[in-house]
Amino acid sequence: MANVTLRLTHNVVERLKREARKAGLSLEEYVLELILQGLDPRDRAREYVEVAEDLLRRAREELGGGNVRQAAEKVWGAVALTVKAYAEWREGRRLVSHGELWEYRRRLEKELGEWVYNAWMTANAMHVCFYEGWCSKEDVERAIRSVGRLVKEVAKRVSS
Repeated sequence: MANVTLRLTHNVVERLKREARKAGLSLEEYVLELILQGLDPRDRAREYVEVAEDLLRRAREELGGGNVRQAAEKVWGAVALTVKAYAEWREGRRLVSHGELWEYRRRLEKELGEWVYNAWMTANAMHVCFYEGWCSKEDVERAIRSVGRLVKEVAKRVSS
């Protein structure tokens, strides 16, 4: 996936950040939601998975550069987008809140297996780590592996 730098005014960026916070999303997730609004649910699911894969790649890069907190948050973003992808693919449902993500994760767990719970909880701990900064490099490495398995499994399904 090619990275593109987009120049926006400070005011536009601050507004996007405020709107993202109100929606309970990271800035990247919020912008992605805006961009993907008009797509067919299956296309949106594939896009979510592609971005989730990219977030895991970037998490590894952040970790390699010593930025544990940023790596941790990217792991959380990857799992959130993966759950959204599954909901879009499975039933054309758009998940818009943390509560809906938590609820839908249970569906993935029933359909894919109990191991999904561990991937989800690990990613949730990474989200907390981003704010509190308590996790180690090893914690994030394990989270990347755990969430990577979920992303890979959902990617197989939404790509078929």
